[in-house]
Amino acid sequence: MTPHNRLLMSDETTTTVEVSRVTGNASRSEADVVAVEEPLEIRLAWSAADGPREKVVSVTMRTPGHDFDLAAGFLFTEGVIATSGAIESIRQWGGPNVVRVLLRAGFTFDTSSIERHFYTTSSCGVCGKASVDAVRVAHPAPLVQRPPLPIDLVHRLPALLESAQRDFRSTGGLHGAAIIDREGLVLTLREDVGRHNATDKAIGAQFRKGATPLSDAILMVSSRASFELVQKAVVAGIPVLAAVGAPTSLAIELARDTGLTLLAFVRQERFNVYAGKVASP
Repeated sequence: MTPHNRLLMSDETTTTVEVSRVTGNASRSEADVVAVEEPLEIRLAWSAADGPREKVVSVTMRTPGHDFDLAAGFLFTEGVIATSGAIESIRQWGGPNVVRVLLRAGFTFDTSSIERHFYTTSSCGVCGKASVDAVRVAHPAPLVQRPPLPIDLVHRLPALLESAQRDFRSTGGLHGAAIIDREGLVLTLREDVGRHNATDKAIGAQFRKGATPLSDAILMVSSRASFELVQKAVVAGIPVLAAVGAPTSLAIELARDTGLTLLAFVRQERFNVYAGKVASP
């Protein structure tokens, strides 16, 4: 029994395919909505002393959409640029799957900070780093410490994230990252097949508006709390990371080192506190 490979319809982030759906011993042909996954090449262009320079800094498997946010967020959270004012322009370059970021004249950076040995898959945010030392991106300033979050707000976070995840509801195949203020307002929500891409898109949207550091915000993600997500939150100045899934040991270590509040297994009216604290009820 073989599913049909016929594409029925498609938009930017989802596509509908014909499949054979099996229940018990019976099967029937139906349409199924799945997430789109395509490569995105991020190119960086700048002026050097010896003339114009250009470099491919990443090729990531992502869900199309908000690609400019993704490119800007990636460069910011990887420590390449610290301010949106460093960007002269962002544009598609030669096709829908290439984005070129041009830096303003006079801006310089350490090119070794963006070296990678191979492409980044949609499930790995730090694969291919040129060195272990480069994994820890320097964050420009200590996190601003805010009063602990109320427990009732933490309990509301999963619903706030899920309610804004349109494409997840139709596909079940996309991660979500939401930047939420302390009043429970969703400032930005982005979805992607890669958890780190969704986070870069959400942070990148705020970064491009000049809203970073996000010292009064919460980053809520639908995935596990991995090292690179803690790193990205810290670079963006976000003092709280809440995750539906489990944390990793290195994520906990980095959160404790930087003063970030790390909450995991945030679902079904429960959560664990791995770093920082929340307000008592």
